[in-house]
Amino acid sequence: MKLDLGLSENEEMLKKTALDFMRRDATKEVVQNLQDTDTGCTTELWQKMAGLGWAGIIIPEEYGGTGSTLTSAGVLLEVLGTGPLPGPLFSASILGSSIIMEAGTEEQKRQVLPAIANGSQVVTLAMTEPDFSWEPGAIQTKVSHSNDGFTLDGVKLFAYDAGAATHLIVAASTGDGIGLFLVDRKSEGLSVTRLPGYLAGQTFEVKMDSVRVPQAALLGENANNLQALESAITRSIPVLCAYKVGGCQALVDMTILYSRTRVQFGQLIGRFQRVQDMIIEMVNQLDAARWTTYECLWKLDADRPAAESVHMAKAVTSAAYWEASTLAHRVFSGISYAKDHPASFHTRASRSLYHYLGDPAYHRQRLAKLLTGV
Repeated sequence: MKLDLGLSENEEMLKKTALDFMRRDATKEVVQNLQDTDTGCTTELWQKMAGLGWAGIIIPEEYGGTGSTLTSAGVLLEVLGTGPLPGPLFSASILGSSIIMEAGTEEQKRQVLPAIANGSQVVTLAMTEPDFSWEPGAIQTKVSHSNDGFTLDGVKLFAYDAGAATHLIVAASTGDGIGLFLVDRKSEGLSVTRLPGYLAGQTFEVKMDSVRVPQAALLGENANNLQALESAITRSIPVLCAYKVGGCQALVDMTILYSRTRVQFGQLIGRFQRVQDMIIEMVNQLDAARWTTYECLWKLDADRPAAESVHMAKAVTSAAYWEASTLAHRVFSGISYAKDHPASFHTRASRSLYHYLGDPAYHRQRLAKLLTGV
């Protein structure tokens, strides 16, 4: 099978539908208002997205989803990233559903996945802790076992989209490894608090003080689901990268347009070499992000070895989105620092997503180990 990064007819239709949705339902004003909410999404908007089949885009048809490819999910997330439209679509419908598919029993899949697909259940991952790391050894949340279930104690930090969640997938140390527990947001002893700071984005602190969950809350048939968790994260990362590609594209488009209309010193600023240099660098960053992302998605859909490509894509797109937003601010100058300017929306997203599922340094280290075998 030859590498083909072109979009299929169905993917082109999905892209058009998503673009129409963004123009109609996710205007600049909508995106700005959603950033200040704990959920990042209104009930009405979420129901529309679920009605379009997006909440179950990668969930197999037998579980109520549309069974689309990861590339199709990437196409969708890229368009949403142009907003950038916040909300739990990635956290629940991509990462959350992937974890359930990888770790859950057949009974759990049939119970949870259809609810995710129709939008009635929002499942997000709570993994990282005060000693921030994506390595499993940093997980200190404890589990005690009883005859009728489990008790969870610990603190999770930077849990993305936890404010919109109906359920949390909590990674905890079981003694036998890392267990995954599906915890109802309304459980006694569990609290979810949004982290302060403009650049924190949709991240939350999750505290668990003797939170009791039933035996069925443990995903899978044993208390060590580390391999399933890592597999789900690996398959989800390039879809998140596509969201950042969309952000880079939006920044390039708005910056080029501004350079063609803004007059300074008697001429368009796009004629200044320094401005041209910054825009060219933004385009270079966009291209690097786009092609590493879609090559990775193609490999995963074609069932080819993709571990190296996943780490490469995440390292490249996180850095590209950060750099593109920084360069956009330099071209726009003062006006872009206002909170209601679209460039400011992307700066906020690029910073909060930079570390999500591992920052560039983390993925470069993982890539180096794969390449050298050391």
